[in-house]
Amino acid sequence: MNTSKGVIVLQLDARNAPNTVNNFVFLSCHGFYDGLIFHRVVKTPEPFVIQGGDPAGNGTGGPGYTFNNEVSPNLLHDAAGVISMARTPMPNTNGSQFFITLGPTPSLDGQYNAFGRVASGMDAVNAIVIGDTINSVSIEER
Repeated sequence: MNTSKGVIVLQLDARNAPNTVNNFVFLSCHGFYDGLIFHRVVKTPEPFVIQGGDPAGNGTGGPGYTFNNEVSPNLLHDAAGVISMARTPMPNTNGSQFFITLGPTPSLDGQYNAFGRVASGMDAVNAIVIGDTINSVSIEER
């Protein structure tokens, strides 16, 4: 993920979150995220998340469809750098919005689809503020 603050390399976990990873890869390969902003950044009082992936830029937009929750006991919000799907307060409303944790957030376990971790680029994650841009997302299969 190339952002206005630098490159963030994500390691996605298709084994434990196949539908969520497939959705993120599909949207990324079709340029959906290119040019979108990080519209939500919560760093105080405790480091929490940066959130993006909304074409409306205000937390209300999505890709035009939703998909079900896909939570795994093997994917926890146990550290900074976990990538997870954002959704409305209603379950099963995942779409395109995602967040990256800025610290451990165990209260999100079992509620939100974690689907990977930041492999490198936490300096860029920590530098992001509201309005910073996702320039592009490219996918490399390993």
